[in-house]
This record gives sequence, C-alpha cells and structure tokens, in this order.
Amino acid sequence: MTRDMSEEDLKALFEAARWAPSSYNNQHWRFLYATHGDDEWDTFVDLMGDFNQSWAKEGYALIVIVSKETFDHNDEPAVTHSFDTGSAWENLALEAADRGLVAHGMQGFDYEQAREELDVPGGFSVEAMVAVGGKGDESSLDEDMQVEPNGRKEMDEVVSNGKFDF
Repeated sequence: MTRDMSEEDLKALFEAARWAPSSYNNQHWRFLYATHGDDEWDTFVDLMGDFNQSWAKEGYALIVIVSKETFDHNDEPAVTHSFDTGSAWENLALEAADRGLVAHGMQGFDYEQAREELDVPGGFSVEAMVAVGGKGDESSLDEDMQVEPNGRKEMDEVVSNGKFDF
C-alpha cells in the first residue's frame, strides 16, 4: 500500500459509501479518519496490532467505521445497523477498486481503545478499521498477505437452498 491517492479520491470513497442502502434510510454508518499528514495519524496507527501497523501505516488514510445502534426517527433498536454499515463499507471498497486504489478492511485493532481515543459515544458500535491508499508492490508483502490466489470458498460452501445445510 502506498500514499498515492488524493483527498479528492478519499472524499469520493466516502460519497460512494453515503449512497448505500439502509433500513428506513437511516444511514447508521459513521466514518472517523486520519490521513498520513494529520495530527491524529499516530492515534489511528496505534489502534492497530503490530502486524497491521507494519503495512497499513504506509497508506494514505486510516478509517474507523462505527454504526449507530438505533433509528433516528424513534430511537428504537436497529437490528440491521451492522448489516447496513457493511453495505456502506462495500460501496467504499468498490469505489476504491474502480479508482485503482486499495481499501483493506481489518479487525486487527483495539476496539475499546478506538472507542476511548476517538470519543465514540454509547449507542454506537465500533465495527471495523480500513486502510486506504494506492496499490503497492505486492511481491514485497509476505506470501500470506498477497491477494492471488485468493482462496475463496466454493459456492456450495456458502449457499444452501432451503435449510442450513453446511
């Protein structure tokens, strides 16, 4: 991953995420970010474990995704807040790919530290962290971090007609 992208690219990724579908159009997602030149950059880097720090700190931006657990219109629980937020993340990732960029989601960070350091209030779930940037030289990564081959499961391992049959 490299820093070869612009603020305009980053805003386009957030714009794509903004248009994701959500229950009652509530748009549960929130994106907290820092770019490599920001004062907050080290705070975001320090949220990650050593493995993710080793490559993600070379990117253009780090993003923490959180989701609102209730609906805005009635403050009732929104059971699909994480699902809806996942749709926004997917839109962001697809826009990155369309622009020739990398958006790499990860769970290897300290969720509670993120909540504290980034002032995430109660009623919001810390969902994931994302590193975004330009594509680097994949051969410089450890083999287990390289994209190809991607090791996807076969269709019958993830799809079942009718009842759960895996």
